[in-house]
Amino acid sequence: MRDFNTEYKKIYELVSDDVERVKKVVFAEFPDNNPVLERLAEYFSTPSKHIRAVLSFLYLRSLDISIDDKQILFQTVIELIHNASLIHDDVIDDSKVRRGYLSLNYSEGNHLAVILGDYVISKALKLLCKLHNAEIFELFSNTMSDMCLGEIIQQNSLYKIPSLEEYIDKTYKKTGALFNMAIAGAINISGCQGYRVSNFAKSFGIAFQLRDDIKNVVENSVNGDIKNGIYAAPVIFGGSVEKYSSGIEKAVGLSDNYIQSAVSELKNIKDNKYKTALIELTELLKYE
Repeated sequence: MRDFNTEYKKIYELVSDDVERVKKVVFAEFPDNNPVLERLAEYFSTPSKHIRAVLSFLYLRSLDISIDDKQILFQTVIELIHNASLIHDDVIDDSKVRRGYLSLNYSEGNHLAVILGDYVISKALKLLCKLHNAEIFELFSNTMSDMCLGEIIQQNSLYKIPSLEEYIDKTYKKTGALFNMAIAGAINISGCQGYRVSNFAKSFGIAFQLRDDIKNVVENSVNGDIKNGIYAAPVIFGGSVEKYSSGIEKAVGLSDNYIQSAVSELKNIKDNKYKTALIELTELLKYE
């Protein structure tokens, strides 16, 4: 059995210099003369996979597209949006821990955590303005709308078993949409056209969330999503909360279908180490 973290670290190293540039821009946005914002900076320093940036940089480099300052700026925007959503999610879910550390809603309180999440989004918008790209602004608007709608759908369907179609739609909105923005936006900025990046990003994003959902059910069946009324693929396929275990195999099969779909979207890219890493990263999403 492959260890995700070990394999991911090898892939990460291929674009680690690019990701480090993103991290530097992120930290430059938080002044060190305010104790609350210093704690926010500490939040951003906690261990993170930076998987959206890694995926985007691998995709760009597989196409021989150079990583210029605009690309770094854009992936910084993605990083900020993602973390703002996590801060808000922790408030909604009353989560105590994030990445092994006390969450901001527990260290600073819910009210301040919400404001800090909004503050992070304001920083993302400031950086987005520097790109002077109307299409990117539209992509940002649509993505933020999708992410909010995904959360609304989830909150409105608590303790209800959704149809598979409803679940996939919610999963794309909550998770896949930002993966799509990360890669589609990067391609837009590069000026390259004709790549079906959205199909790859959508399939990758859904498979990514499916893996998390399956792990949550298997490893936290007592205190995880099921207890909180969030019913994912295993429950849908099992037909009831009590029979979630009977739906795990089909949920894994569904995830594998999206993984295969994502990999198939890479076939037209010429063979190189970055394409190989993209395929390996996608296949790491398999639940084993």
